[in-house]
Amino acid sequence: MSYELRAVIAGRETLRDVMGDLPAARSAALGQGLSLMPMTDGLFDSVTDGDGDRPLGFWSLPSGFDGRLADWSAVGPVAYLEAEYFGGVGEQRAAVWADGALVLGPLGVAEGERFPEDGSPISRALRRLGATAHGDEDEFSAVGLHRHRHSSGWVS
Repeated sequence: MSYELRAVIAGRETLRDVMGDLPAARSAALGQGLSLMPMTDGLFDSVTDGDGDRPLGFWSLPSGFDGRLADWSAVGPVAYLEAEYFGGVGEQRAAVWADGALVLGPLGVAEGERFPEDGSPISRALRRLGATAHGDEDEFSAVGLHRHRHSSGWVS
């Protein structure tokens, strides 16, 4: 089975307030007061500046969009996350902006690497947004990122 995620995550109010000028953007509620805006092909095409750069080493962060994320973070902390797994093997990246600046990351774990002791890049980013884990689950599960296996599933 595969898992793929490319998304912006922030507090519900923060995301609602900042995505209003993006007609291609859609959001979905997560747990713990967070929301997710999947980076769909339509959204990517509407926000990229077209120069072909891969900001901060991400695969699908639109060129120039990291500046918009920094601007949005003046309203509240904002994370950009990417993960791709197939058969339990894969990689993930995450970064968080707050108060107009990059404050965490970019963090990454490549295929074959183990997660650091303080957690996966995605769990660490979610923790920076205020998510908490309970019992045996991590922040990824605690907010419900396991509910859909592909970014498109969040808005279908």
